Amino acid sequence: MSTDQPRKQIHLAAHFPGVNNTTVWGDPASGSHIAFSSFRHFAQTAERAKFDFLFLAEGLRLREQAGKIYDLDVMGRPDNVSILMAMAAVTDRIGLAGTVNSTFNEPLDVARKLASLDHLSGGRAAWNVVTSWDEFTGENFRRGGYLPKDKRYLRAQEMLSTAQTLWDSWDSDGIVADPASGEFLRRPDEGAFEVHSDQFDISGRFPLPRSPQGRPVIIQAGDSEEGREFAAASADAIFTRHAEFTAGQEFYADVKARLAKFGRRPEDLKILPAATFVLGDTESEAAENARQVQYQQVGPATAIAFAEQVWNLDLSDVDPDGPVPSFDPKTSDDVDSGGHISKGRASVRQYRDPVATANEWRELGERENLSLREVVIRKNGRHTFVGTPQRVADTIDHFVQNDASDGFVLVPHITPGGMDAFADQVVPLLQEKGSFRTEYTGTTLRDHLGLAPLRSDALAQS
Repeated sequence: MSTDQPRKQIHLAAHFPGVNNTTVWGDPASGSHIAFSSFRHFAQTAERAKFDFLFLAEGLRLREQAGKIYDLDVMGRPDNVSILMAMAAVTDRIGLAGTVNSTFNEPLDVARKLASLDHLSGGRAAWNVVTSWDEFTGENFRRGGYLPKDKRYLRAQEMLSTAQTLWDSWDSDGIVADPASGEFLRRPDEGAFEVHSDQFDISGRFPLPRSPQGRPVIIQAGDSEEGREFAAASADAIFTRHAEFTAGQEFYADVKARLAKFGRRPEDLKILPAATFVLGDTESEAAENARQVQYQQVGPATAIAFAEQVWNLDLSDVDPDGPVPSFDPKTSDDVDSGGHISKGRASVRQYRDPVATANEWRELGERENLSLREVVIRKNGRHTFVGTPQRVADTIDHFVQNDASDGFVLVPHITPGGMDAFADQVVPLLQEKGSFRTEYTGTTLRDHLGLAPLRSDALAQS
C-alpha cells in the first residue's frame, strides 16, 4: 500500500456462533445459546466496539449423525429474525443481519419480516440470502424435497428480485399524513405489486411503507461461480471462506472485477471472510491457548463425527486417539438428497471425493505420526488469527490495506463473552492505526458499510 493513499477503513461484524464447529459449549465460560441475556451481551459488546453489524445464522432443522441429533446442535436453533428484532430494542447503532433461506421461505413473509426489522431498528437491517442444498432440511416443509442447483439460484435471484419489488411498491415519500387536508397517502395504489416469474406468481398490496434504508442491506454467502455472480449483481456484502492472505487477494480481485458488467463500482460490494481468533499476552501464550481451544473444539466424539462425514460409515468403534482408519470410505452419489450418514451438514459437500480425502488424512497421519483426532484438528480446527492483540490487529489491517478483504466476520469460540477481549484489546489498536472508526458517524447499516444511498432515496431527497 502506498503511503500517500488514505487508509482503507476496516469493516467488522460479529457472528453469534451458536451451533457450529467453532463453539465450545462445554467450556465453563460458555453460557446459553438461546437465552435473551446471551444475545444482548453479545450484541452490546459488538456495538461498544463500534462493529458494523451483528450476524445471526438460520437453522431450519437440527442436523443428524447416524440418526441422532448432531452433538453441536443440542442447544436448539431459535428464529434469528425474532432475536434481531429483540436486539433492536437493546442497541442503538449496530447493524442487525440475519440469514433467511430463499428455498423454503416465501417472498411476502421474508420482505415483511425484514422491512419490519428495518423499521423497528431505524434502518439497521440486513438479509443474508442463501439457498438450501439438501432434501433433509426440506422434509420440515410441506413442499419438501430440494431444488437442483440451477433452480436454487434461480429461486434465490427471483426471491430477492420479488422482495425488492415489494419494498419498492411504496414510494419513499408515500405517506403524507396531512391532518389539514385529510390526505394520508400520496397515491391510492401505494403497495400494489404483481410478480409473475418462474418461481412466483403473486399480486396484492405490500403491508408496510418504505423502511428507513429503502431496502435492507443484502448479503450473500457463497464461493461458487453462481454465488460470485449473484453477489456481483445483487449483494452489498459477501461472506467468504477465503481468510488466508493469497487466496483472499485472488477472491477479492475476481469478485470486484465482476462488478463493472453490472454497472457497479468496487466500493459497492464489501468482501468479508469469516474468521476466528485466539489471543494471548505473548505469541507463545496465544499459540498454547489456540492449541487448547482446538482440543476443546474437537473432543473424541467430535473427531469421530468429523471422520464419519468423510467415511460415510458408523465409526463408533474406532479409537479417536489411534491411527486414521486404513479402510476406504463408503461412497455415495446422492449426498444432496440425503444418502449420507450425516444429514443437514453442509460440510459433507467438501468431500466429493471421500477416498482421496481419506488418503490425504492417512498420509498426513503417517507422515507426522498424528492420531485421527489430531488429523481432524489439523484439517478442521485452524484459527485465522492467533497472537497478541498487536499481532492480530496488524494482520487484520494488512489484509484490508492490501486488498485481501474489506474486513472480517469474526466468530468467537465462546458464547456470549467470546468477543469481549477482542473489543477491549484489538479494536483500540485498529483505531490507533486510523483504520477503524472510534464512533459511529451514521445511523443506518448502509452508513456503516460506506454504501451509497439507494437511487430512489437519493431522488426523494433531491
